[in-house]
Amino acid sequence: MTFTLVGAGLLTGIALIAAVGAQNAYLLRQGLRRQHVGALVALCAASDVVLIGLAVLGVGAAVDQWPAFLTIARWGGGLFVIGYGLHVGWRALRPGESLVAQGGQRVSLRRALTTMAALTWLNPHLYLDIIVLGSIANTHGPEGRWWYYAGLVSASVLWFSVLGFGSRRLAPLLARPRAWQVLDSLIALVMVALGLALITGG
Repeated sequence: MTFTLVGAGLLTGIALIAAVGAQNAYLLRQGLRRQHVGALVALCAASDVVLIGLAVLGVGAAVDQWPAFLTIARWGGGLFVIGYGLHVGWRALRPGESLVAQGGQRVSLRRALTTMAALTWLNPHLYLDIIVLGSIANTHGPEGRWWYYAGLVSASVLWFSVLGFGSRRLAPLLARPRAWQVLDSLIALVMVALGLALITGG
């Protein structure tokens, strides 16, 4: 059961975090330039650790006061995840521009961290995702939610590390829109399956 919850959290986290966005694009480009990668990876992962942890605690407090919240969270979270999966699937059918490094000028560590912090903490979609993850985590009970949280945190550390430190090796692949099409397609399938499982209690 424990490994199942960690695995479910890992899959859900990867599916959400791996979506192509400004944060991932910036980390990828900095990775291709080999500029401040470690610090940026640490900032991204630490932000998720803190925000998701606060969401799990906050939603947990709401559940204690209002037990019916779990049912609402199960359906609301499930429908959101399914809708998100369909959105990503639609995006996979309409590939955008490839994510390649633009320019080679070096930026200071302070500027790089400030830019990444803005892309992370000022993104309204991030907070919606965090609330949904906190709600989903709490559907697994007082103890199970923290195993699920461990999977989410592991997904964050894994994804940002691979994207940042592995970007040089991935550059030829990620420079092609088709690669992001395939990634988005896989994310869409995972999200729809997880959403259905959440709603049905599977």
